[in-house]
Amino acid sequence: MSSRNFRVGASFPTSEIGVDPIVIRDFAQAVEDMGYARLCAYDHVIGANLASRPDWTGPYNHMTPFHEPLVLFGYLAGLTSRIELFTAVIILPQRQTALVAKQAANVDIYSGGRLSVGVGIGWNAVEYEALDAPFSRRGARLDDQIRFLRRLWTEPAFTEAGEFHRITDAGINPMPTRGALPIWIGGWSNAAMMRAVRLGQGWMPSLPRDAAAETVAAYDAALSAAGRDPASAGLDNMVLLGATIGGPIRNAEAAVADAMAWRDAGASGVNVDTMKMGLKSVDEHIALFRRVAEDLGLGKATPGKTAG
Repeated sequence: MSSRNFRVGASFPTSEIGVDPIVIRDFAQAVEDMGYARLCAYDHVIGANLASRPDWTGPYNHMTPFHEPLVLFGYLAGLTSRIELFTAVIILPQRQTALVAKQAANVDIYSGGRLSVGVGIGWNAVEYEALDAPFSRRGARLDDQIRFLRRLWTEPAFTEAGEFHRITDAGINPMPTRGALPIWIGGWSNAAMMRAVRLGQGWMPSLPRDAAAETVAAYDAALSAAGRDPASAGLDNMVLLGATIGGPIRNAEAAVADAMAWRDAGASGVNVDTMKMGLKSVDEHIALFRRVAEDLGLGKATPGKTAG
């Protein structure tokens, strides 16, 4: 088993928090004060109207509010001081790579080096169409975007022409002061895991706790086979407490049990998601995160582990 420090993140309840910037600030500061290591934000730019799509099966639609992650983190960068800001995940293939590089570099500067970029391929073809991006080639495009982002974050100017990108002796300014930002891969498929092995600093699946040991072992074996030290690559599982993807509504005790199972299996952390639990207010979200934080002892050192 690889040796990884363990941390617990909180997912921003984007669809349920509303639009009051003071409430958004208070939520971010509350979970930071509780000892959560990360604040994760999901990404959807546009939603489909179900009135014209009776067979729609996606978890979100045009009535589901989504705060844009990089704009959100630009706002929260100056209102927080310790918590990592984590896009979990940006649907990168539907976005312009150079623009994402520029936005992320600025957020990282404003936050003092606290941004990590989680990316994924997404599932919503309606959204890709609206953003004028090809849906069918999104996996190949994502692979190329990751490489291109790292060039933009580390090279003042360069020239490249290929299938997905063209730049002629140009670059972004300012670049992140710490060089290439950490890039994590989201998704629970084997393809997502192997993309993380090849290209990422970490992997973010969303799997049940009874799959923890098998999942970590498979990931570590794939990392070793690729010549990478498993301890150098993270695995943070997304803990869904609500019915976001059709699962049962669970409670704080389930979040704690999930966290312990993934920690004991050798993962680097979990990120707790409280959306679609039926919570009636932001205060109820905060109270649930507080219960989880207290039960896990976030911010309190435990032998051989880092809990926050």
